Amino acid sequence: MQQYTKLFSEGKIGNVTLKNRIVMSPMVLGTGGLDGTPGEQMMQYYEERARGGVGLIITEATRVDEKHGPLAPRQLAMSKDRHIEPFARMVKRVHRHGTKIFCQLHHPGRQNLSLLVATWRMSEAIGRHWHGYWNIFFQVAQHAELVEKTGILPPVTAPSPVPCRLQKQKTRALKTEEIKELVIEFGAAARRVQLAGADGVELHGAHGYLIQEFLSPYTNRRTDEYGGSFENRMRFITEIIAEIRRQCGKDFPIIARISVDEFYREIGDPADEGITLDEGIRIAKKLEECGIDAIDVSSASYETMNYWLEPTSFQTGWRSYLAKAVKENVSIPVLAANLIRSPEQAEQQLEEGIQDFISLGRPLLADPDWANKAKSGHPEDIRRCICCLWCFESMLNGAVRNKPGQCAVNPRTCREVGIPKEPKKDGDGRIVAIVGAGPAGLTAAEMLGKRGFQPIVFEKMPFTGGQLQLADKPPRKEKIDWCFEDLEHAARKAGAEIRLNTEADAASLKELQPYAVIVATGGDAVHPSIPGADQPHVCTVTEILNGSVKLEGKAVAVIGSGMTGLETADLLAEQGNQVTIVEMADEIAPGTYHQHTDDILPRLQSLGVEILTGWKLACVGQKDITLEPSCGGAQIQKPAQQVVMSVGVRSNNGLYEKIKNQFERVFLIGDAKKIGRIAQATHDAYDLARKMK
Repeated sequence: MQQYTKLFSEGKIGNVTLKNRIVMSPMVLGTGGLDGTPGEQMMQYYEERARGGVGLIITEATRVDEKHGPLAPRQLAMSKDRHIEPFARMVKRVHRHGTKIFCQLHHPGRQNLSLLVATWRMSEAIGRHWHGYWNIFFQVAQHAELVEKTGILPPVTAPSPVPCRLQKQKTRALKTEEIKELVIEFGAAARRVQLAGADGVELHGAHGYLIQEFLSPYTNRRTDEYGGSFENRMRFITEIIAEIRRQCGKDFPIIARISVDEFYREIGDPADEGITLDEGIRIAKKLEECGIDAIDVSSASYETMNYWLEPTSFQTGWRSYLAKAVKENVSIPVLAANLIRSPEQAEQQLEEGIQDFISLGRPLLADPDWANKAKSGHPEDIRRCICCLWCFESMLNGAVRNKPGQCAVNPRTCREVGIPKEPKKDGDGRIVAIVGAGPAGLTAAEMLGKRGFQPIVFEKMPFTGGQLQLADKPPRKEKIDWCFEDLEHAARKAGAEIRLNTEADAASLKELQPYAVIVATGGDAVHPSIPGADQPHVCTVTEILNGSVKLEGKAVAVIGSGMTGLETADLLAEQGNQVTIVEMADEIAPGTYHQHTDDILPRLQSLGVEILTGWKLACVGQKDITLEPSCGGAQIQKPAQQVVMSVGVRSNNGLYEKIKNQFERVFLIGDAKKIGRIAQATHDAYDLARKMK
């Protein structure tokens, strides 16, 4: 059995002893109550991770100020005395599993929404007495961008009037008296955390929020006592620490989470812009002098957020050098996330002295039992986070729709209430035939197996994964493999039979006499009917990604700039082709979450890929393509020895149409039902399988 000696050794933060070195990082997912209290959903969410074996939970960013400090409607708060008792109930539930809990104190600064600044105190007060008000609030919130454009909303607050380049909101500088009020509010919130029985607090001085805005010379351009020199930029956080000590005593532990490198150089800014690592180390050393108990090392801001909330292309452990540099310069414990995805990696980083505690954020969304599985010697059972960013994207979308965030590979995350972790064994061995071993089919197979059905999966290919076997082929997409590898492992462990190289039809399905049939046959790339598109040198992205069409040294036109088109262009360019991407819309990758495009576009630029927006394909010639402006105008020709179509996916539901009336229960799920992403496929399958009667 694999032993992780360092990982499961005791550790101390201040006077608090942790049973192991695994820390759940703070993550806002929208599970709190609209009154700032935990509520049953948040309590179960945290308790499940405590039961899963982590040594310490640090709560999500918790509001300390109601005037201009709300980050999201369902954010946890410790801004009022009425928040103490509900928080205390959650503390008790976490403590009964031997897990400690710290509360992360937070103010968003310029990363707030003007709409919340304008309305929150009134909305929260009304909503506590008239719950129907929230229907009106969220209807307005869904159109927040339109409301923002009116210019009637108040600005968000920051040390200086430097707007975030991502959110582009009006921003004003905090007055000196407001800063001093905030210092007291941070202290008062910490005192409430202490009274609730929690074990300590963390100050959120990372990711572009208010404390970091004071620390950074990029966002802090004040000329008073809170700006200018290093000592002045440190003043806000050092005064907060002193106030917490005044209100809570010297023995109440304080962790500071800081971005030790803002990475502005990675988005084209000068190399010395903002906080660089040398400055970050200096900040950490100063915080140690102020008497804090641990440093939680992070990086970046909202403008450089791919360098703290990494997409799938980033290598695991890539920023461990940041934590190592801090640890070499301080004597207090160092926590860090460092894109850790396996117990082996965690153990190695502890052994190498890179850090003292392993912070896990997204991995505990994917698998709340990560720690227990590692400790019991079964790391192969861990469901790995694939860094798809769906948790953050769905949280942002859900925040204005009164819905929590989601995890693409764990459909139960943030839905723990009402969905038992272990389903009732009521399948009675009944056979359910599942056609397709992609993420939808495998998810359904696992859940049905756990319920005691006998899932039999038909897969015509010699491998599982479905379309993920294409999605993993572009450069730096290897983590996609984890998704179908883990789903297959879980399905087989739950008792599913998977028949590879086996194509299902009505006859083979009838031989099983199944209780139900689930069709999860995915989708196929669209090959549009455009003049000349039937020529041999025209193909779809599928043929490039599955290797049936290999290109090198060619002039290639990729038609369509969705993420599949962009990633295929990346692959083709790396293979030595001269690539042009053609997009009908006026913007690249319309509707795509910005972190994905922020990740890939600089890489395409460095590879010399040409991107044309506002053009549509009119016809394909033998050695060129004809384009016409989407808004009308003169046509142009571009050389193209190969044309690759990336214009969408069509549901492959032919089998379903053939058999839907031949069995008593036939279900269609995943892309075969509606084209979507991994999350839609797994959630659709999970809900069908857990509800099947």
